[in-house]
Amino acid sequence: MAAWGQRLAGVRGVLLDVSGVLFDGAEGSGVPIAGSVEAVARLKRSRLKVRFCTNESQKSLGDLVRLLQQLGFDISEGEVTAPAPATCLILKERGLRPYLLIHDGIRSEFDQIDTSNPNCVVIADAGESFSYQNMNKAFQVLMELENPVLISLGKGRYYKETSGLMLDVGAYVKALEYACGIEAEVVGKPSPEYFKSALQEMGLEAHQFV
Repeated sequence: MAAWGQRLAGVRGVLLDVSGVLFDGAEGSGVPIAGSVEAVARLKRSRLKVRFCTNESQKSLGDLVRLLQQLGFDISEGEVTAPAPATCLILKERGLRPYLLIHDGIRSEFDQIDTSNPNCVVIADAGESFSYQNMNKAFQVLMELENPVLISLGKGRYYKETSGLMLDVGAYVKALEYACGIEAEVVGKPSPEYFKSALQEMGLEAHQFV
């Protein structure tokens, strides 16, 4: 216990992953991992700040939070750092018009984004939308640009659902990187900037959280 006390000295916040840490997903639902609801409740009763940092890109932020609430978690939208809202801010700041290779579940997050005459590609965990036709369209958009921009909502290899392991967006990103000779900009984990944005929202420095 003394060793843990030393390790936690100066810690003021906890940053929690969501999928595969708090719950295992399923089509339209999910099941909480044993003890996770109680663990979050204990953290929230402590002196520590708590924030949730996710790469979820098949559900909108609102849908994700509603699901977690239904599963028993004490959580609100304002406590979650998610890649789709962060990507929208980047698109607006840089005047980018994306071709969206994304899941229908998050398409509403991009309702205020101009997608005419695309000058970049945004790719996420698109599920069944990862068809040859859609991947090839993303490839064509990138190849026609003088300075191609590929933005990926995360770069995971795979994730777990109740039905088993699922191929994640990273494999498709690698295909486009290879075909186009470019490197994707990652909005989401494992990008250091993504973690920094979560810390800024918590008002903490890197050495103050776990």
